Amino acid sequence: MEKRCRVVVKVGTHVLSEQNRLSKSRMLNLVEFLASLMDRYEVILVSSAAVAAGYPMLKLDKNRLHNRQAIAAIGQPQLIATYNRKLEKYGKVAAQLLLTADDFDSRKRSYHAKCTIETLLKHGILPIINENDATATEELVFGDNDQLSARVAHYFDAQLLILLSDIDGYYDKDPNKNSDAVMKKIVHKIDPEDLEVADEVSFVFATGGIVTKLKAADFLLKRKRDMFIASGFDLSDIKSYMFDGVHKGGTLFTTEHS
Repeated sequence: MEKRCRVVVKVGTHVLSEQNRLSKSRMLNLVEFLASLMDRYEVILVSSAAVAAGYPMLKLDKNRLHNRQAIAAIGQPQLIATYNRKLEKYGKVAAQLLLTADDFDSRKRSYHAKCTIETLLKHGILPIINENDATATEELVFGDNDQLSARVAHYFDAQLLILLSDIDGYYDKDPNKNSDAVMKKIVHKIDPEDLEVADEVSFVFATGGIVTKLKAADFLLKRKRDMFIASGFDLSDIKSYMFDGVHKGGTLFTTEHS
């Protein structure tokens, strides 16, 4: 990719949290990657984990919607403050934007959000986007940041969406149940039946899985944009791809044929 291309990085809750709180070591590794990425590209971050960040301060039953909203309201500023403390080491600054699906449905609101993003990027600031959990009830019950990040990539003119999660790529079968599962390194089209597979999610804070990632990829492929799934625990694959141009691991979804 050419220098100063625009990329969106989405990181999942499972990567950012450990034992019911934010994982300092994983966040530090992520921020180091983001800082290096910002030296070469325009970067937008879509970050989950507001609930994980707030839970240590308000330990309520997360199965109740209003409790989750209250925890997220506490956790969101804590999450952004944590990012900024770690970014400061690299001379970088982050800004917060909370969006909902309605913001993308409104031409006026999406335009103003885009203008804000453009201004932040122009001044070398990292926009950090999350769903407005305190009011977006549908997202908390049914949705996920995979879909949000796909729309951020499209509406805010990014060439690539990077999904960093506990899922390190797209396999031909479930690798947790099949030892002979093979990762698909390049995918040009999503089969419709793959979008309808039941997706089980057991992680206490997370809402996404492989099907939500395939839906995000399908959304972007139909709009001629690329997406890359890689591990958020071991960043070597995404670093190799973004900094060295070498595709070692992870899955690239693209309409371009080599």
